[in-house]
Amino acid sequence: MMAKNTVVLWYDKEAEAAARFYTKTFPESAMGRVVRAPGDYPSGQEGDVLTVEFTVAGIPCMGLNGGPEFTPSEAFSFQIATEDQEETDRYWNAIVGNGGQESACGWCKDRWGVSWQITPRALTDALSAGGEEARRAFDAMMEMQKIDVATIEAARRG
Repeated sequence: MMAKNTVVLWYDKEAEAAARFYTKTFPESAMGRVVRAPGDYPSGQEGDVLTVEFTVAGIPCMGLNGGPEFTPSEAFSFQIATEDQEETDRYWNAIVGNGGQESACGWCKDRWGVSWQITPRALTDALSAGGEEARRAFDAMMEMQKIDVATIEAARRG
């Protein structure tokens, strides 16, 4: 059954491949219904995958193979909170290592152009502390691509 509120992600033709990657990579994820087009449409043919329902890290989503007209932007991202460096590395490396690309401050893009923030709790805790502690952690983060937990913790301590 489809959720009442669902995030819809637009893909050219690879919604199913993206959904399978996400559900394999993140916990609390699962594949749902795959719907095939009942007829030809501007960017596809009858029988092509039209939509894919899936859950990624507990969030209900739908992948729509809408064609090349629209592409993802950084205005939308998934934020995945991690407990430690090992978990941070695992998700970052999965996304970047599967044809994605690194960005700044814990952001990366998957091979389909969807942005991800891989954010250790050590960083969010440091930023929430406020004052000089938060400023030092923020300044350290601004120099990073993938977040280094040990560096954030050291900056937090001063």
